[in-house]
Amino acid sequence: MAQEKTRSYEIVIGLEVHLQLNTKSKVFCGCGTDFGNPPNTQTCPVCLGFPGSLPVLNRRALEFGAKVAISLNCDIAKKIRFDRKNYFYPDLPKDYQISQFDQPLAQRGYLNILAGETEKKIRIRRVHLEEDTGKLFHQADCSLIDFNRAGTPLLEIVSEPDMSSPEEAHAYLTALKSVLKYLDVSDCNMEEGSLRCDANISLREAGAKELGTKTEIKNMNSFKGVKAALEYEAKRQVGMLEAGEKISQETRLYDASRGVTESMRSKEEAHDYRYFPEPDLVPFDFEEGVLEKIKRDMPELPEAKKTRFIAKYGLSGYDAAIMVSDRDMAGYFERCAEFYANSKAIANWLMGDILYYMNENNLAIRGLNLKPENLSGMLAMIDSGVISGKIAKTILTEMILTGRDAAAIVREKGLQQISDEKEIEKVIETVLGENEKSVNDYRSGKTGVLMFLVGKVMAKTKGKANPNKVNELLGKKLKGAA
Repeated sequence: MAQEKTRSYEIVIGLEVHLQLNTKSKVFCGCGTDFGNPPNTQTCPVCLGFPGSLPVLNRRALEFGAKVAISLNCDIAKKIRFDRKNYFYPDLPKDYQISQFDQPLAQRGYLNILAGETEKKIRIRRVHLEEDTGKLFHQADCSLIDFNRAGTPLLEIVSEPDMSSPEEAHAYLTALKSVLKYLDVSDCNMEEGSLRCDANISLREAGAKELGTKTEIKNMNSFKGVKAALEYEAKRQVGMLEAGEKISQETRLYDASRGVTESMRSKEEAHDYRYFPEPDLVPFDFEEGVLEKIKRDMPELPEAKKTRFIAKYGLSGYDAAIMVSDRDMAGYFERCAEFYANSKAIANWLMGDILYYMNENNLAIRGLNLKPENLSGMLAMIDSGVISGKIAKTILTEMILTGRDAAAIVREKGLQQISDEKEIEKVIETVLGENEKSVNDYRSGKTGVLMFLVGKVMAKTKGKANPNKVNELLGKKLKGAA
């Protein structure tokens, strides 16, 4: 009997991002939003849901939400309404959440991402404003609740199910975070809970139109965690489908320590929340001219900046995308370009040794003790032959640690590159005398030995010899010997 061919499946992913806005006060009351204060010290009758207390909308939170919606190319609603989302959980003091249902702040937007080497448009279904919940702390014999976070303004950004791999989901989150950081509406700190993500994933047979049964994954505290959780869940669902099992629509938690998802509860539908209009907040629209002012005050966003970097600095699309992915990095690059003309060299060092140092030491570019003029001065010294690229790597670390410029470090440590031909020729003679076998190998046609001898010369000069000069003079000397 012929073996049945294994079916192939398409992954379908949609993401719900919850963003805490960095307003000074909560969304419907005047309580502060500072992180890390003693439990339950930033509360009042409104955010605790006391009877008779009335919410008042934070204007700043609404403006921040509009900025995000505009940046995501959304249609802003002409009339906005808040609703009560009813569910019962210990960290929800009112037993309902003020959110938005059928008249959200904005709908029908999109965000372009880089999927591999191609650009892909991810549609945004909706952007709506709501209040955050409190936070539970589970202990051995009880659970404690801190309501400081309850009522903090929360912006939910819901994508369409347009992502077809965990890698695309990771790229979407990275691109979205970049936009949000440019807007300065949130610190986007996942560890402190100011940026959270729920992922919806389903599988369908390749070529099918109808979506499969989705599961929602929660409890992911990093973009890497989102990617890992989706990878696991995709494999789990493939295994179930291949075994003829039915996928349940449910909410699952991701356990990062074991790299698995586990069932939490059946997935609720909208009718389960019994939405109805919030009676204490009447429907309203933006005042005349408010949206126009917000648009005028918008910063240059990553997509526009990338286009400008390509045109102005001659960067490749990839290099420009890396440079603009972080607002501070983009600003640093442009300040370097004011002192030094070779934009590609600046980008290479920023994406290479400098980014490596930042990652190894958990530093952001603004926390790096390296002035743009100092980096530019070092690159100019490489071009003029004063130092080699190899020496520059050593100097770079010294510059970061001390804040000094390259010229001062080179003078103090005697790191000037040796470019004098006579001095280099003396070293070459010594190296050739010590490596007669390699010289004979070269004479017999093994030209690859040249790089071995170059390395010996560089070692003799402790990396100070001009490598171009070494290659040139050594080549001439060996050809003469041949």
